[in-house]
Amino acid sequence: MKTGTKRSLWMVLALAAALILVGVLIRRHLLKPWTIMGVVVVQDADTRKQLPIANVEITTTDPLEVAPSRSDSSGFFKLKLSQNLKRGRIVTLRFRHPAFEPLAIDEIVDDKIFVVHLVPSSTNADDVPRRPVTAVGNVQVRYSLKAMRTVNIGSAVKTFQIQNVGNIPCEQQPPCSPDGKWKATVGTATLDAGLGNAFQNARVSCIAGPCPFTRIESDEASNNNQTITASARNWSDPATFLVEAEVVHTMESPIDRQSYPIIYGSALTFTLPNDAEGVSLEADIAGKSVIFPLGPDLYLTWANCSITVHRDETSMYHCDLKPSFRFQSQP
Repeated sequence: MKTGTKRSLWMVLALAAALILVGVLIRRHLLKPWTIMGVVVVQDADTRKQLPIANVEITTTDPLEVAPSRSDSSGFFKLKLSQNLKRGRIVTLRFRHPAFEPLAIDEIVDDKIFVVHLVPSSTNADDVPRRPVTAVGNVQVRYSLKAMRTVNIGSAVKTFQIQNVGNIPCEQQPPCSPDGKWKATVGTATLDAGLGNAFQNARVSCIAGPCPFTRIESDEASNNNQTITASARNWSDPATFLVEAEVVHTMESPIDRQSYPIIYGSALTFTLPNDAEGVSLEADIAGKSVIFPLGPDLYLTWANCSITVHRDETSMYHCDLKPSFRFQSQP
């Protein structure tokens, strides 16, 4: 076979292989497993009241999904569809929640965000036993954060005396008076605050004897240390000195905080640092102020609550009033 013929044959084979590869890639793009993602919120003309709905069951009317999905506390849902589903195919999505009207919508399979609005259930009030409505007002969020705090736990006092004989020439034999004329004596005293404690505001003073002829040499480590070493010089007759300081202890302890939630319609929302502890809600229930600890189960007698942890490690709390309660105006 001639060289030119062989070259042409190889080109034809390469072109055919390229077309087959392109066809496979196109088919994989068109026929692939899809994941439908979106959010479920309350239908309301006021966008500020379009609150997220948790625990909504999302399914399809035909066996396309791998497994049913449920919305989380932020209303987010992710529904995985089966493989070999062609892009652009219409699927029917069903949304079910006991407090809202059921919804079925036809959507085209595509890469987009689905925002679904559910209408609160229109159950006839005559079919439901009438219950007295309890007012909930003046809602405040109470919690605590741990922080390092320095607490004054007492004080320490110690006296010490420096013996010396006045009017004796120094003759260049230290220690001497500051002018080098008189013989002097240097004395020290040490205070210990105890393990885990420290001193603050240390001071040393002469309290008896010829104090004008004395000098405080040092009060080493006078602040934020466990021990104090005080030193004084005396170049006259015996003198007495006093060492004083406050004793403090630094420890991690809770600091109480409070804030107000945002209330829209029958729901309230608030965000706290992830290390917040002892979260509770203080509210006026039927005119009486009561504190309700949320606890790990987020249980309230008058609302259903959920929590979402954001990427910045803050925690968002969302609470929906139970049917027999309503919010009063916040202060």
